[in-house]
Amino acid sequence: MAAENSGSTHIPVKTFSYRWTITNFSICMEGMTEPIASATFSSGPYDKHKWCLRVHPNGIDEEGKDYLSVYLVLLSCSISPVWAKFQFWIINNQGEKCHELSSQSLFRFLPGSESGFKRFIRKDFLLLQAEFLLPGDSLTLLCQVTMIPESCNVGRLNTASAIKVPKCTLRDELGELWENSLFTDCCLVVGDQEFRAHKAILAARSPVFRAMFEHEMEEKQKNRVEIHDMKPEVFKEMMTFIYTGKVPNLYTMAAGVLAAADKYGLEHLKVLCEDALCRDLSVENVAHTLFLADLYSAEQLKMQALDFITEYAFEVSETSEWNAMVVSHPHLLAEAFRSLASA
Repeated sequence: MAAENSGSTHIPVKTFSYRWTITNFSICMEGMTEPIASATFSSGPYDKHKWCLRVHPNGIDEEGKDYLSVYLVLLSCSISPVWAKFQFWIINNQGEKCHELSSQSLFRFLPGSESGFKRFIRKDFLLLQAEFLLPGDSLTLLCQVTMIPESCNVGRLNTASAIKVPKCTLRDELGELWENSLFTDCCLVVGDQEFRAHKAILAARSPVFRAMFEHEMEEKQKNRVEIHDMKPEVFKEMMTFIYTGKVPNLYTMAAGVLAAADKYGLEHLKVLCEDALCRDLSVENVAHTLFLADLYSAEQLKMQALDFITEYAFEVSETSEWNAMVVSHPHLLAEAFRSLASA
């Protein structure tokens, strides 16, 4: 006789929101370096999880200095860790939710830990839209938290085990191969610098490198690739991504890395560059960003740039970047006009 077993596990979740208004907010953006903390809140009077929000009016660090940084902080709990995900919105002058950012997955909170968005919204954009986003010079944030209650803590859903599984260090180990040029089998020449690398890793990550080493091309025969249209620092950033999936200096060289990602078919890196450039959009640079998006077929970035131009058409039309683009790339002017007309 055959025996058949089955079972199921129901994981309840608790969702709650906190609305926070900060008055006289524009004055806080005039060089204030300390964070602003909200009052303590929880999901209800009997909930032992205590939370607060923190806003850094001028960014949490140098990388985020042009942005508002917003964070959800777990102050205390009865049992840790606490697993939760969250969303932030700005409440506009119509009382509507806008400018939503959401955590991509559950975050493991311990008492005193925080998670949020270093680059929540650009300060210059917020001030430019003050009438809409800062009515009465007040910033109103809404944070929604979705939490797994402690009675169904993620750590307790499986059979208890004393085995400690170490963190996977694969990308660190691959990064060490690149950083220390260990066991390399090809050479890449960029400008006046030579870099040692591994054909197998390059071929696995980039369809362009794969084609070079698969077919009877000069690069395969000599195990040497010469790159003439890229700066060494951009090449290093691309190679760091190829080996580790990390892009440590993306926000300082996103335009150059976008060109490299497009050339070597690195679609994930290309989208990361689009995101970085989109987050940095301004009246002064949106025309050039539209040009880059068109040049490298970055469709998501192009759509965001056109939407930005539609919203700030007059201000953008007064910039030198826009006037230069109109002369050199008139087809983009036509696209911007179509976007404006449809709006």
